[in-house]
Amino acid sequence: MPESDCLFCKIRDGLIPAKVVYQDEDCLAFEDINPQAPTHVLFIPRRHIPTVNDLTAEDREVVGSLYIGAAKLARERGVADTGYRVVMNTQRDAGQTVFHIHLHLLAGRPLHWPPG
Repeated sequence: MPESDCLFCKIRDGLIPAKVVYQDEDCLAFEDINPQAPTHVLFIPRRHIPTVNDLTAEDREVVGSLYIGAAKLARERGVADTGYRVVMNTQRDAGQTVFHIHLHLLAGRPLHWPPG
C-alpha cells in the first residue's frame, strides 16, 4: 500500500481526525475507534513501515519508542501495576488490517490467554 493511501499516515498528517493521546519525535498514539478494552490506544511510527517484516536494524529506536510510549501512557492511566497488553499484529492472518505497523496498548479489564 502506498503511503498516500495509508489510513494511519493520513491520521499522522492531520488529514483524518483522531484523539491523539501521546506523541514524541518518533511516534504518535491515538485512541482506537473500535476499542477492545477500556484502554485501547494505537502507537504508530511517524515513518510509514507496512509490516514487522519490513523492519530493518535501523528501525530499532523507532520500534523502541513505541514500547516506551506505551509504558509511559500505561503509568499515566494507572494500569501499569494492574497489567496491560501490548500487541503488534503482522499480516492479515494475524489480524493486521492497516498496513502501517502499530502497537496496541490494551488495559482496564482482564485480558485472557490465549487471545483471539
